[in-house]
Amino acid sequence: MHTQFFNTNLPSNLRVLKDEIEAHARSYGLDFFETIFEMVDADDLNEIAAYGGFPTRYPHWSFGMSYEELRRSYEYGLSKIYEMVINNDPCYAYLMRCNHVVDQKLVMAHVYGHSDFFKKNAYFGHTSRKMMDEIANHGARIRNYSERIGEEEVEAFLDRCMSIDDLIDIHSVAIRRRGEHTRYDFNERPEETAPSGKFRSKGYMDEYINPKDVKSADDAAAARLSANFMQPEKDVLLFLLEHAPLKAWQKDILSIVRDEAYYFTPQGQTKILNEGWASYWHSTIMTQKVLQPSEVIDYADHHSGTMAMSGGRLNPYKIGIELLRDVEERWNTGRFGPEWDDCDDHQKKRNWNLNLGLGRKKIFEVRAIHNDLTFIDSYLTPEFCARHRLFSFGYSDPSGQYVIDSREFDKIKQRLLFSLTNFGRPFIVVLDGNHRNRGELLLRHQHSGIDLKLPDARDTLVNIQKIWSRPVSLETIVEGKPSVLSFDGTDHAIKSGGEAHAGSAGKTH
Repeated sequence: MHTQFFNTNLPSNLRVLKDEIEAHARSYGLDFFETIFEMVDADDLNEIAAYGGFPTRYPHWSFGMSYEELRRSYEYGLSKIYEMVINNDPCYAYLMRCNHVVDQKLVMAHVYGHSDFFKKNAYFGHTSRKMMDEIANHGARIRNYSERIGEEEVEAFLDRCMSIDDLIDIHSVAIRRRGEHTRYDFNERPEETAPSGKFRSKGYMDEYINPKDVKSADDAAAARLSANFMQPEKDVLLFLLEHAPLKAWQKDILSIVRDEAYYFTPQGQTKILNEGWASYWHSTIMTQKVLQPSEVIDYADHHSGTMAMSGGRLNPYKIGIELLRDVEERWNTGRFGPEWDDCDDHQKKRNWNLNLGLGRKKIFEVRAIHNDLTFIDSYLTPEFCARHRLFSFGYSDPSGQYVIDSREFDKIKQRLLFSLTNFGRPFIVVLDGNHRNRGELLLRHQHSGIDLKLPDARDTLVNIQKIWSRPVSLETIVEGKPSVLSFDGTDHAIKSGGEAHAGSAGKTH
């Protein structure tokens, strides 16, 4: 993979279109960062996408695998990246050089919707707006560690950190869980000198940014073992940063992985609403302002392809735009509130129209305060599910196939909300950093009705144990029985019903 891109400036005809579309977007009330479009070839765009949109990101083999998958999928005609936009100020977006002009128009209009969402949605409020620079700095630091310490050792530690990068507290940006002196801090502070002569730093970085003259290994171990908290720690990475016996470079790498995990989290939390908002505005701007008669067929073909939804999974673009349009129509016609909810006359409901004209204002409000979970919970209706033929499905043992489980609204909504909670991943929390008074780490899986995949759970325990350097245990439920999975650095064990089964997964070298 390479990271040198040349001649990325927009040609003159696209600069004119950019200015026109930007003016239309502002006229509709969109408020976005300055947006910079760059032209890149298909191969370059696949590479940027493999790095999560940041071509200067730190090197890692997983990005190379993602690149190969994207490249082959594009070459075989299975997929194509039409747009990529980065939450940054200024906002960076990439256009594929070989796309037709109608596609470039669509992408530009779509990007302005995303940029408005990044700037105005509450769940992006805590994110760094200079992440392009920060990620370049992250990459430089990790490359420096590879040169000084050794590429294999650094990459092995980075592998462990990246494998557990989802063990964070996604709600911590909105809910204070700790005392004022140790509250979460996601904003970079300038390295100004404090009155004491120390540099200000994040709490978990202070140990080596402001090292003490004498700090014995015993003192560090005592601090780690004295970890005592009143409630489970949801941010496992933060706990490891504060208490694991890490070297300075390891702590820095773990903090980099954690910071980037928090940066990318809102994108996962708002996939449906964000894509729906951008699609709503590209559709509005294209059909009402910039689409030429000769471009209608091409636009309709490409727009419908983006919105297509198969029977096997939900398309966030389609669900997002249709639910926003539904909200807009309901608030325009007054189909909300106690009077609407209490009406049992189907004919009256079918012709209901109070001509309130509040729809556009309402969807701007939705864009500002909701994520996917609250969006679906607040605005999904039985009428919407029936109109779009939504249903829940499950696995049938007799047939050996997935079949329609229910068309009932409550079950559809419950399944959809369940899949969106924590991105469908298990909740893992820290219970004790001094388990059995031996400095062991005790975790708990907050069981929600679905068992962990044991091979994945064991791999996770291995990586956490390598960071913690002491045995690690995980409380969970396996086949309806409370169980404890453990890894001591050599052997796995599972204890359920009072009986311990050691070495169940063999030795790990």
